[in-house]
Amino acid sequence: MITDIQPSEFNNPSLEVLISVERLQARIQELGAQITRDFLGKDLLLICVLKGACIFLGDLVRNIDLPLAIDFIAVSSYGAASKSSGEVRILKDLDASLKGKDIIVVEDIVDTGLTLSYLLDIFHRRQANSVSVVALLDKPSRRIRQVDVAYVGFEIPNAFVVGYGLDYAERYRNLPFVALVKDENI
Repeated sequence: MITDIQPSEFNNPSLEVLISVERLQARIQELGAQITRDFLGKDLLLICVLKGACIFLGDLVRNIDLPLAIDFIAVSSYGAASKSSGEVRILKDLDASLKGKDIIVVEDIVDTGLTLSYLLDIFHRRQANSVSVVALLDKPSRRIRQVDVAYVGFEIPNAFVVGYGLDYAERYRNLPFVALVKDENI
């Protein structure tokens, strides 16, 4: 596992490590243990919000000691911009039925809450037994619409971040840490 990589090794001085590999992995283990306790005996389905949450999902499911299924949904509210447009579009819908399932929506970051609120409404209408959210990052200072996030990895300041699945114009998802973008001309 990569542990002490600095942004300069990715040829980018415009990035500053916010959450290290070690802190990410330790917190994901804690989240997995908590979800295991909370969903014992449930028909658990994790829904990954693509593309940003896929790396988080991969590590999270290895830390949940329960039978579970996974599915994926792709939505867009950013495009190639660093700020949300506020308009949510479903690009890829779920394959599985949600009826009677206990769902955990796996999100990379909760920012304005608009996208997540939209998804939660859809999932409730599809007759899920329960709908919870696990988010790697939470940026409450930007919240426009209040959403209940049951499991939060880290609360972060109002800054643009990349890495560990989060991108800037589809780049930097492969960073093994979360980094602050100091200059959006990266």
